[in-house]
Amino acid sequence: MPKLKPGTIVPTPEEEAAINAGIAADPDNPELDDAWFKQARPAKEVLPPQVYEGLVALKRRPGQRGPQKAPRKQAVTVRYDPEVIEAFRAGGEGWQTRMNEALKDWLRTHPQK
Repeated sequence: MPKLKPGTIVPTPEEEAAINAGIAADPDNPELDDAWFKQARPAKEVLPPQVYEGLVALKRRPGQRGPQKAPRKQAVTVRYDPEVIEAFRAGGEGWQTRMNEALKDWLRTHPQK
């Protein structure tokens, strides 16, 4: 069995059996077996060239963001007191977003000259 990430929930044998029964009962989405993979061909061979090239153009490197729907944020380096960072981090994931919202709220209540 492969090494799992912490927090991964592994189905019980009963749940696994129910999942496999559901797969077997669905004629529109059969489980892909070795025979299917032996017949599979690369997308480049089966898609029209324009479609394939368009998909390749959409591919991003791992960690690379796609096009943004809203204006992009700017990356800056800034230093905060440790207690400020600790307080926001204590709230868990999304602490940077919450910090950004707190700063925007401050701007709304403190008009700039």
